[in-house]
Amino acid sequence: MQLKIDALKEAAAWPDAGQRTPVVLASQLMAAERYQEGYDYFAARSDSAPTDALSLALAGAFQSRLDGRAEEAIARLDAATGLDLGLPHYFRGTSLARLPECAGRAQTVVADLEFVLAVKDQFPPGLMRAAYEGLSHAYELLGRTQEAQAARSRSGRLITDYSVTADDGFRFVPQKLAELAPGVHVAQGYDFSDFAFVVTAEGIVAIDAASTPEHAASALRDLRQITALPITHVILTHAHWDHVGGLNALTTGDATVIAQANFPDELRHQNSGPAPFRYFLPGGRSHRAQVVPDHLVSEPEKLTVGGVEFVLIPIAGGETHDGLIIHVPDREVVFTGDMSMPYLGAPFFAEGSAEGLFEAMETVMELHPRLLIHGHAGLTAAYTIEAFPGLLAAFRDLDDAVRAGITDGLTLVEILQLNHLPKVLKEHPSAVIGYLVTRDHFIQRVHRQRTGYWHPRGEGVEHFTPAELAAAADLLGGGTAAAFHTAGAELTRRGEHALALRILDLGLLSHPGTPELLDLRQNVLQRLVERHQLLNPFKFIYYAGLADLELAPPA
Repeated sequence: MQLKIDALKEAAAWPDAGQRTPVVLASQLMAAERYQEGYDYFAARSDSAPTDALSLALAGAFQSRLDGRAEEAIARLDAATGLDLGLPHYFRGTSLARLPECAGRAQTVVADLEFVLAVKDQFPPGLMRAAYEGLSHAYELLGRTQEAQAARSRSGRLITDYSVTADDGFRFVPQKLAELAPGVHVAQGYDFSDFAFVVTAEGIVAIDAASTPEHAASALRDLRQITALPITHVILTHAHWDHVGGLNALTTGDATVIAQANFPDELRHQNSGPAPFRYFLPGGRSHRAQVVPDHLVSEPEKLTVGGVEFVLIPIAGGETHDGLIIHVPDREVVFTGDMSMPYLGAPFFAEGSAEGLFEAMETVMELHPRLLIHGHAGLTAAYTIEAFPGLLAAFRDLDDAVRAGITDGLTLVEILQLNHLPKVLKEHPSAVIGYLVTRDHFIQRVHRQRTGYWHPRGEGVEHFTPAELAAAADLLGGGTAAAFHTAGAELTRRGEHALALRILDLGLLSHPGTPELLDLRQNVLQRLVERHQLLNPFKFIYYAGLADLELAPPA
């Protein structure tokens, strides 16, 4: 975690860093409970730029969590709201709400946070749960019990817009059918993936099909409030289960299903692999799909429906080798599927490549679209066409660094610890978060593809089961569960939550059912969920599954 925080600190200090980078940095420091460090950083930034309302507000937010500093913190927060109508109100409202009795300013909390919710689309994503949490405290103090209960049902220890349940799986955003371009309706939050409907004069062209028929049908019902036109075509961007599993709900008529020429081979590859982790698929469904497209695209070609032209372009892709991007020139939109997936393919499959990603990004940039619509809401928000030039330059720089590290005999961990932050990002602030979200996964994929299963320093030469490692650790600990608890608690105090989880899991293998180990493990999992809620959704899903977390949508 320290490496990511250090990189964010550097990037947040660059000129024209924008708001997203410092907000994400603050969330990482808050999740690690590093309040003094956060205060010191943002107070210094504020002192050097007195009109920087966001740095002043963040300094106040961290200061409010330090013992005996509440009065000074409130003064900073009040001053920040006088400089800017926006994020300072969010941080003042949520900070006051955490103080005893809202520091006597429950009305201010309500005014600030009701304003935030009223214009929430103008704020960076992933902040609203904390707004509801703050409102629940303020409403309670003001005797507005029903409103407090309603706000509490949407809140939690997290700030993310994510939701997750065992029955429905994971969602990146609350459910909405968003018209992102004229006649282009994107179903976000209905499913793990996004899918879209392009309305033409003669019918609807669907782009992808969700992971289940139920999820696809739910979005289609909402579309029927807008148009009754039939679905004439379904174009699949690639063969992953979350983009094809609901196809039957969209092809009840005579819709033609179109995919890239490598789709059948990719589908066989997906179906032969292991199931994704818990919560990736709703209700424990199988990831194995049976799809036979009506038409396969091997070269760029055009499809015209109701006067709207769709240009279908096969790509090797950054994720799968059956990628198909769809350009709709008159809407200035390109549908990219998952070509920009920050994991360079799903992390549980052998797929994706840096070279494929570079080629795909160049192909998209040559089309000069106004808008990119990706296969997941977070990608559409972060991997914009404006960010692509900076991202491509930064990824090429990173690829060179990883290859050099491999040539020098560095292990994977050593390359990760280089904390590589290309200086080219200074000129492309909109690309910083997308780069940091991708960086570690990019390194892992390239390293896996360019090294053997034995490393010169001994990694991979021998393998040990978790039970064997647990038995060895138990010898070091004197055969007691208390030793594992002590180590896990100390690692947690240091902020080494993933390592603490590993130690606790080994302890539970040697001392199953020990209540103290189970309680600490649950606390560690909650902290890991908090840590990854803005920068690593797949790790969020993984740890949420281990923690049996159920999280309703925030709105």
